[in-house]
Amino acid sequence: MPKISIVIPLFNESEVIPALFARVIPATASWSNDFEIIVVDDGSTDNTLELIENYHIQDPRWKVISLSRNFGHQAAFLAGITNATGDYIAMIDGDLQDPPELLENFYNKIQEGYDVVYGVRRKRKEGMVKRILYSLYYLILQKFSDVYIPLDSGDFSMMRRNVLNEILKMPEQSLFIRGLRSWVGYKQFGYEYERDQRLAGDPKYTFKKLFLLAYNGLFSFSQFPVKLLTNTGFAIVIIAIIYSVYVFVEKLINPNIPQGFATLSIALFMLCGVQLLSLGIIGEYIVRIYDESRKRPLFIINKKEL
Repeated sequence: MPKISIVIPLFNESEVIPALFARVIPATASWSNDFEIIVVDDGSTDNTLELIENYHIQDPRWKVISLSRNFGHQAAFLAGITNATGDYIAMIDGDLQDPPELLENFYNKIQEGYDVVYGVRRKRKEGMVKRILYSLYYLILQKFSDVYIPLDSGDFSMMRRNVLNEILKMPEQSLFIRGLRSWVGYKQFGYEYERDQRLAGDPKYTFKKLFLLAYNGLFSFSQFPVKLLTNTGFAIVIIAIIYSVYVFVEKLINPNIPQGFATLSIALFMLCGVQLLSLGIIGEYIVRIYDESRKRPLFIINKKEL
């Protein structure tokens, strides 16, 4: 039977780990497949690593990868899937917002001929502000992305080995795995589910980290920022031409009409703002080119127990 790898990144999740292990094992109980569970400790400062090492001793199917520091959620996922040996590879967060019991459903859909099955959140349990921001971001990303990225889809997924191999060929510095998953294509299926609340502890994805993830997705899979500059510049030129014609006509009709300093000031401030915005967006692309050229590793493994 094909082997299944389940990759779970963890960062300071000691409060959740007992429940995580208690739920994942029953979720795999009906599988006749051989499987491994790769838990990636992303530089935790609590006793997360100690707990997962204890579970590894009890059940060798639980593998442990410890990173040398906190490299971030996407890098931790990459460390796990890079070391996965299964024919099918599942990705799931460790906070139990994504139910591990659904992995069997994902596997069954793959047996129907799909190459990738990913979770689509039907309903979120976060606060209203976060839900609005999530919805707005996914709408913008889907509308302006160069590839189709499904609304409200996350990293929770299962894929065939050939799909993972293609993703691993693209060691991008600005990681956005769900975008790479969409970019490679193949036959994909979105499985709707209701996302649970975090079981315990504080969310590890702060607004800053969420913004960075959204930022990477927009810049890595869309030409929208550059096209925005072009369209903005074009619009300003049109407005300037129309206004110049208006001023010229007004001067012909009434030569004594005074010319306002405020209008000139507003125009200057507007143009300066557009120029600074343009330089910022161009600079962002230059920084990303610089990051890619350095080819620094996206993660460093301190210890493996596989």
